[in-house]
Amino acid sequence: MLQNFTHYFLHFIAIGGIAYLYDKTNWKMYWLILVATMLVDVDHVLADPIFQPQRCSINFHLLHTYYAITIYCLGAILIKHKIVRLICIGLCFHMFTDKIDCLWNNFG
Repeated sequence: MLQNFTHYFLHFIAIGGIAYLYDKTNWKMYWLILVATMLVDVDHVLADPIFQPQRCSINFHLLHTYYAITIYCLGAILIKHKIVRLICIGLCFHMFTDKIDCLWNNFG
């Protein structure tokens, strides 16, 4: 139960803090953008079974591969466009959150 709480807290609440730190005046819009980055989980529908509670998403699903994560991280560092950079930051944080789940499943 604590694992699920932590996972969804990071996916929905913690990103509000990221949005606020990113831009205090537009944080609500940026929070919505960060929530939208969870659409990266669309790649889960390609898996069989679609949902498996103990499966680690990192390097299993197409948009969760180390190649994709590298692109997200480079985008967060190198891209100057504020919205695109925020999307990359959101994708990086999403992968961080999913990695915490992987660690929790393996060591928890």
